[in-house]
Amino acid sequence: MPFRANHLSHFKTLASIRTPRVTRVLAWMLMATIVGCILFMMFVPWVQTAPGTGAVIALDPRDRVQNITALVPGRIEQWYVTDGSLVKRGDPIARISDNDPNLLDRLRAERAQADVEIVAAQQAMRVAQLDVSRMETLYREGLAPRRDYELAQIKVSDYAAKVAQAKAERTRVDVSLNRQSVQMIRAPRDGRVLRIQGGDNATMVSPGDIVATFAPEESQRVVELYVDGRDVPLIHPGRRVRLEFEGWPAIQFSGWPSVAQGMFDGKVRAIDVSASANGLFRILVEPAADRPPWPQEPYVRLGAKVRGWVLMDTVSVGFELWRQLNDFPLQFQRPGNVPDASATNPTDSNADAK
Repeated sequence: MPFRANHLSHFKTLASIRTPRVTRVLAWMLMATIVGCILFMMFVPWVQTAPGTGAVIALDPRDRVQNITALVPGRIEQWYVTDGSLVKRGDPIARISDNDPNLLDRLRAERAQADVEIVAAQQAMRVAQLDVSRMETLYREGLAPRRDYELAQIKVSDYAAKVAQAKAERTRVDVSLNRQSVQMIRAPRDGRVLRIQGGDNATMVSPGDIVATFAPEESQRVVELYVDGRDVPLIHPGRRVRLEFEGWPAIQFSGWPSVAQGMFDGKVRAIDVSASANGLFRILVEPAADRPPWPQEPYVRLGAKVRGWVLMDTVSVGFELWRQLNDFPLQFQRPGNVPDASATNPTDSNADAK
């Protein structure tokens, strides 16, 4: 201080100026902030994520929304359900009637006639076989010519052909009867009728025409997410995924999963090998067995929109800022150093901290 006083003694005006206390405090605060930011970016971890959007779907194709079609041509005679009706397996949905109201009666009459023809032909064939035996005996004894014996054999063959023809006709009638028996359209399984798309009695339907849309009630649900192709090479089955369901309150912190609220955990089940029509790659996410289950209906229904973040490697905040500013891809492990799917880096420990 004496040296400073002696040094400033030649500059009396400068010596009379004192730095305000507020300025010194602000300078120290600014320096502390800069040092703190540098330390924060160097030592605070950040979990990189690959974002994606998608929807809730059913894993089993039979559990997805499906169309109920008419199996026979005709007119819809009666509806047993309306939009939104709950049905059990085998419950009637609609009944189709043929344009010919007497078709079933005629088919049954044709089948009865075919049965009679079969019985008559079989009886005649048995008689013809007895005649063959008698002609064979007479032929061997020389009492009948060979031609009569061969004609008897031909007659047996003719009756056998008539029996076969009558059975084929009965089979054809049975097929027609079976087809007409599906005039009653029934629910394939437990579920809900979403929409009636058929007409009234004046509307003709053909086999394959859609008459209703049906959705099963119980299904194993998964989430399909569409992610950018730049991130797909770094995603593998078993990666942890954080999910935000549409309509479910949530707060997401991408780099700190343990701080997020209202999020649900999943893991990557499968990855498409080719891009979808939108240019993105689809991944399937299933519930994580060691985490709380996903919300059930009616809170999260099939088709509900979902946002997801695939948890990748853990880096420093500074590295992540540098990567974002340069638009570089996510950090990756060299081949052979990819972490095991059951222990996907420190992200699991972050999730456990929730």
